[in-house]
Amino acid sequence: MPTRAAYTAGTPNWIELHTADLLAAKAFYGSLFGWSFDDEAEEADQLATAMKDDGVVAGIVVAPSLDVAGGGAARWHTYLAVDDLEVAVAAAVTAGATVLLRPKVVRDVARIAFITDPTGASVGLWEACSHIGATLVNEPGTVIWNELMTDDLDAATQFYQDVVGLVPEVADMGHGPYTTLKSCGEPVGGASLLSGGMESHWHVYFAVENAEAAAAAAVALGGEVLAGPFDTAIGPMAALRDPFGAAFSVYELTPAG
Repeated sequence: MPTRAAYTAGTPNWIELHTADLLAAKAFYGSLFGWSFDDEAEEADQLATAMKDDGVVAGIVVAPSLDVAGGGAARWHTYLAVDDLEVAVAAAVTAGATVLLRPKVVRDVARIAFITDPTGASVGLWEACSHIGATLVNEPGTVIWNELMTDDLDAATQFYQDVVGLVPEVADMGHGPYTTLKSCGEPVGGASLLSGGMESHWHVYFAVENAEAAAAAAVALGGEVLAGPFDTAIGPMAALRDPFGAAFSVYELTPAG
């Protein structure tokens, strides 16, 4: 469903790039994905909303210290929709989370908080006010998937089930078992086990018309290819990194995708 008007609890509803150079980030992603930007009038030098075909896609925020999730590098962050922010934060703390940003009001847009789950993955919680999050998804140049990559799959999936009601289900994706995360019976994200000493995190996938072309464009714009492009059972993909250190992936939409 490309156009969204609402999100059920637990569904990834918003992504936000935290970076030190707003103008450079806008230039990179605007060229790569064809985004335009609706800059906030009073804070145009601090944040921008990415648009695609009149749909709201993502946010870019200046975070000089990049200390919300630690690590010091620019990164993409995932938010999960919640019905009651205080209830969700309390449940997260009970389940072993660390609160990085206590509940706060962002103008009339939303009420948000930021936590780290028990496996170390940082994630935002979003109670919508006037802004539901992304209004356009699953189209070229927009988000198509959010995946929790964790070093403890059982602990992580139990945490998100307890806190936001995401139900894990193991399915055969054609290349072996894969854990999907379901809200109200619908798959809204995934979870996979990390290897090689990487830190737990939420990873963002963007839809593109051609994964190979997107990877080449990212390199030409100053980014780099971390893996691929490579074929998968569900379509070609590539793992990329922008010039500022933020990793993300692209997935080539196929007629059946």
